[in-house]
Amino acid sequence: MRRIAMSVAASTLTLSLAGCGMLNVTGDSTDASPTKGNDVTVGVLMPEKTNTRYAEFDYPIIKAKVASLTNKQGKTEYANADSDEDTQASQMQKMIDEKVDVILLDAVDSHAIAGMVKKAKDAGIPVIAYDRLAEGPIDGYVSFDNELVGEVQGRTLAEAMSDTSDKIVMINGSPTDPNAAQFKEGALSELNGKVAIAATYDTKDWSPEIAKSSMTKAIKKIGKNNIAGVYSANDAMAGGIIKALEAAGVTELPPITGQDAELSAVQRIVSGEQYMSVYKSYPDEAEAAAQMAIAKVQGHDIQFDALARDSVDSPTNKKIPAQLVTVVALTQNNIEETVVADGIYKVSDICTAKYKAACSTLGLK
Repeated sequence: MRRIAMSVAASTLTLSLAGCGMLNVTGDSTDASPTKGNDVTVGVLMPEKTNTRYAEFDYPIIKAKVASLTNKQGKTEYANADSDEDTQASQMQKMIDEKVDVILLDAVDSHAIAGMVKKAKDAGIPVIAYDRLAEGPIDGYVSFDNELVGEVQGRTLAEAMSDTSDKIVMINGSPTDPNAAQFKEGALSELNGKVAIAATYDTKDWSPEIAKSSMTKAIKKIGKNNIAGVYSANDAMAGGIIKALEAAGVTELPPITGQDAELSAVQRIVSGEQYMSVYKSYPDEAEAAAQMAIAKVQGHDIQFDALARDSVDSPTNKKIPAQLVTVVALTQNNIEETVVADGIYKVSDICTAKYKAACSTLGLK
């Protein structure tokens, strides 16, 4: 999968132009005879509710973009599987039975869902994998450069360490999520040889409680005063990890990574409890997915190809058309330039009464 990141510099420019409507891929096109008009229905399947981004950002942005691209005639059907692969299979079957025109799929289990992807394909319904690369005959893929995410996390954490003897704990994501393996691979490329990885754990369903339990085990194994940093694959787990450290009596928290720029994580970064997160532009990813879905179902092949200039391989399919979005490390130094500037949060959302003094120290007003 590393080869997909090789094209990110070129694709980033393409993406940013597309996101600003400058690629001329969102309007009417004569490059193909549309198979559908504007009366399309886009099925949107999201994987879990622990991470708040899906309900707060991804789906609302997709819904709004579909409406914009179809003169407000297009509809979206939404379902969230709450980390249950059988529930997601049932939700997808329902969308197939209802004959939606295209499905955006963020898989709970990328391998288990392959049979349902084939069912959709057999029913003439294109499936575009969203955020996580599902197996089976998918028609396209929109996500962030996941290995780059891990590299950003690992590099930022390594820079916070004082020497190569520093011990860190790795709390990785769910083994059923292919993104988690890529995050881990990217992180290890930056951490190996720079720090000592004293313990490593995978986290079923990205559960903060499981992450908390793993951190408790690591503290008992290594000693609370011997942990110089913690690699947490995402923000929700970072919250559980911090609880475990505090319960063990750690008053000066080590640098802890995260991902997703959740509001609670941004506040922890402001207060110094969490060292960093990875900010991923959900508007860019979600709008690109909506654009690809509409282009695909309306038969605008040139538009679709312009949006999917990268390619990726899954265990079952090769050269899947893809769009990969770049990412940035979020620290105390660039909160205003990232999540505030992009309209994800207002300063008032971040700087509630509890964090007002810390915000003032950082100059967040």
